[in-house]
Amino acid sequence: MRGWYLTLATPPGTPPNWVFAPVWTTLYVMVGTAGWLVWRLPAHMSVAKRAALRLWGWQLLANALWTPAFFGLHSPALGLAVILPLVVLIGLTLRAFGQLRPMAAALLVPYLLWTCYATWLNAGFWWLNRI
Repeated sequence: MRGWYLTLATPPGTPPNWVFAPVWTTLYVMVGTAGWLVWRLPAHMSVAKRAALRLWGWQLLANALWTPAFFGLHSPALGLAVILPLVVLIGLTLRAFGQLRPMAAALLVPYLLWTCYATWLNAGFWWLNRI
């Protein structure tokens, strides 16, 4: 991390920058594994499976949009506008996965918790760095 981000006032509880790469790597492996476990379900569950995987895809898209919104556009406000629906989408995905494959839902719990923490940080960056 360099440039713009390093000029921002940081909210309480902001971890050192080196923490983010290993945490997100681990979470992405867990999110991918959860999706794979649901994708492998038998065909007779296809309607519920498709709906759950659609939610999984939407939350992945929202997750992918956060970095360019926050870092690319230098906009904690836009990042917040992306991450709040992301938290909802992760919760809905977790619930849908839980009805089909409880282990897949369990794999999403750390992701939901970390994203809630990231939401706190994003809101803090927005609040502390309003212009």
